[in-house]
Amino acid sequence: MSDPDLNLLLTLDALLAEGSVTGAARRLSLSPSAMSRSLARLREATGDPLLVRAARGLVASPRALELRERIGPLVQEAQAALRPAAALNVAKVEREFTLRTREGFVENFGAALLARVAAEAPGVRLRFLPKQDRDSTPLRDGRVDLETGVVGSTTGPELRTQALFRDRFVAVVRQGHGLASGKLTVKRYAAGRHVAISRRGTAAGPVDKALSALNLARDIVVTVTGFSEALALARGTDLIATVPERHTGHLRDGLLTVDLPLALEPFTVSLLWHPRMDGDAAHRWLRGCVREVCE
Repeated sequence: MSDPDLNLLLTLDALLAEGSVTGAARRLSLSPSAMSRSLARLREATGDPLLVRAARGLVASPRALELRERIGPLVQEAQAALRPAAALNVAKVEREFTLRTREGFVENFGAALLARVAAEAPGVRLRFLPKQDRDSTPLRDGRVDLETGVVGSTTGPELRTQALFRDRFVAVVRQGHGLASGKLTVKRYAAGRHVAISRRGTAAGPVDKALSALNLARDIVVTVTGFSEALALARGTDLIATVPERHTGHLRDGLLTVDLPLALEPFTVSLLWHPRMDGDAAHRWLRGCVREVCE
């Protein structure tokens, strides 16, 4: 059996409401002959005459009266589903959003974001996950709603991105460290003992490439996977940690921050999401909150 033509639901609704072929045709902007053909198809599909001629008009059969109670609400619901979504009342939204970020984001922007969300949408809950790699799969499969990071060659090409802020690398040492006095030259910086940061366990990065171009190299004593670990080691030793400035703002409290003596380009931290969420009003509202908090 072939699938029924769902367009006939609109035709049946108009016929039952108008009680005439002419009225139903006018309602749907069709010709009377086209409406008559549709009525014939409806009779064939339902196995019932539906509308029967009586005197000067048409009267509904018992089956038609039964269908009228069901078809009207069904058509209205279908029409509502195909209209643009109603304006979002964010104060009534009850939903949990998952954000994947590197350490430092929550410490620097989390409190302000929570305050903004609580003030505008008390029913919204946030869940932060650590960003341990650049794999875009969690955004694709819906496990993650939003992500922050630097857009690169491994970023999924279909992902939407929006810049949040510009950042740069700085050198961080404990108070009283030898680098705290005198001018920090490239040679002094390279000659120090360093803690490197690499999620994949490889120490080479933008800093090392810039030093290599000058025939210099850092003395890397230890490699860790995150900013917090690197700064904790710098706080308790004479190691130098090189970290993003804005992303580690509060994490560097009590430490000394020094400008790098290297010509490194600033980089952009962006917000990333999957395009299927473009039309989601609540998701769009949260993106705006994150963007404004980071500004």
